[in-house]
Amino acid sequence: MNYGIVIKMLGNILEIESLLMVPSLLVALYYNQLDKIPLVISIFITGIIGFIMTKKSYSKKVIKVKEGLAIVTFGWLLASLFGALPFVLSGSIPNWSDAFFETVSGLTTTGATIVNNVEAMPKGILFWRSFTHWIGGMGILVFTVAFSTTIGVGGFQIFKAESPGPITDKIVPRIKDTAKILYTTYFAMTILQIVLLIIGGMSLFEASVHTFGTVGTGGFSTRNASIGAYDNTYIHIVIAVFMVLSGVNFSLYYAIFKGKWKEVLKDEELRLYLGIVSLAVIFIALNINSKIYYNIGLSFRDAFFQVSSIITTTGYATTNFDKWPTFSKGILFMLMFIGGCAGSTAGGIKNIRILVFIKLIKREISKIFHPRAIIPIKNGGKVVPNDTVASITSFFVLYIMIFVLGTIVVSLEGVDIESAASSVAATLGNVGPGFGFVGPTRTFSEYSGYSKVLFSAFMLLGRLELFTIIALCSPVNWSNGRKKEKLNVA
Repeated sequence: MNYGIVIKMLGNILEIESLLMVPSLLVALYYNQLDKIPLVISIFITGIIGFIMTKKSYSKKVIKVKEGLAIVTFGWLLASLFGALPFVLSGSIPNWSDAFFETVSGLTTTGATIVNNVEAMPKGILFWRSFTHWIGGMGILVFTVAFSTTIGVGGFQIFKAESPGPITDKIVPRIKDTAKILYTTYFAMTILQIVLLIIGGMSLFEASVHTFGTVGTGGFSTRNASIGAYDNTYIHIVIAVFMVLSGVNFSLYYAIFKGKWKEVLKDEELRLYLGIVSLAVIFIALNINSKIYYNIGLSFRDAFFQVSSIITTTGYATTNFDKWPTFSKGILFMLMFIGGCAGSTAGGIKNIRILVFIKLIKREISKIFHPRAIIPIKNGGKVVPNDTVASITSFFVLYIMIFVLGTIVVSLEGVDIESAASSVAATLGNVGPGFGFVGPTRTFSEYSGYSKVLFSAFMLLGRLELFTIIALCSPVNWSNGRKKEKLNVA
């Protein structure tokens, strides 16, 4: 393990995080509230410690797989720990474990919260709280790769370990250029949504905060009632549409820019994703129209918003969907697991894994009738390697195992099975709200400190897609022996 380069990169992350706190300080100065000094102190502490760490010497400017895993895992942990400083120092969330939970939830774009009255929080802290969604949506390390000048050989290992999805491809040959293209797209979507929300009547502050939660698929709001506080169909539709767009693989937007429309339209994952969204909206709208609403237009509006919010793991709400019929809640619960597309800011299992898994099942059924047939699994006309198929199968098994075991452990709190299961699904899938105990009108504040730590671990596992953290825990990663091991990150 090249500890020197790992420590230096972690220092770079903290330095960048301290700079990313500056916009929140500017907001606090503009509104002249009491969070100014806590933000200044947070910026100073984070920046100084990061600066000291960047002075660590190292022998080789090479980042291999195990260094990449260490940088990504510890980078997220450090960013969460130091990102909690503004909450603690301002007194907005004085308990450190609660502040850590809130920061992890923000950076992993989960949107689960322990704050019962967000409207009482100062503006600078509210801005930082939602800005963590924007930072974590594309990835802390992707940002570092794009704008850091210290990354040498092996930057792709960082990009691969942090990027969501079983298949990680470069858009262009140089990984730094790929990261810059992704962030250019991210910036463009952010600016466009802010403008559209301002047109809809939001202030610049609220438009910015809710855009961070949308394009980052996070879900933190400035209102206790979330988006439901805005009785404005235009705002609901704009946010819903951008949630769907944020759940699409960002590389497809570059393909559109290059004029490769046919390639985008033929993308199987995109077609599955949009198909699931369409069917879920139709089924839920028809179900709630006869039981909750008596206006088909409103039924489709709220169904579209909540389906978009849950499948993209954003977590915004316009209504208390916990009161919807069991059929509709069942669909939303399944969407918590599916998530968005690989290469998007959304969480969940990802549609590409669902697609490959469906094709795997179809192949096994075919082999019952044709046992000697060699039937490759293809995606977009290309054969999916057996190693990738195996990693996807392993991911499914591990994901379900963690979900089941997590539900059992959380149930020790004495909550009902619906609340326990949806709590784990909502944090592991980076969704945010669930049902029952953690419904859209409630928070995670009533859980014990132990459970909050467990949920924080689930959020990190979900954001880094299980194997990044688990592989790091393997003893071989800490061995400096001559024997070289290759770790395949799912």
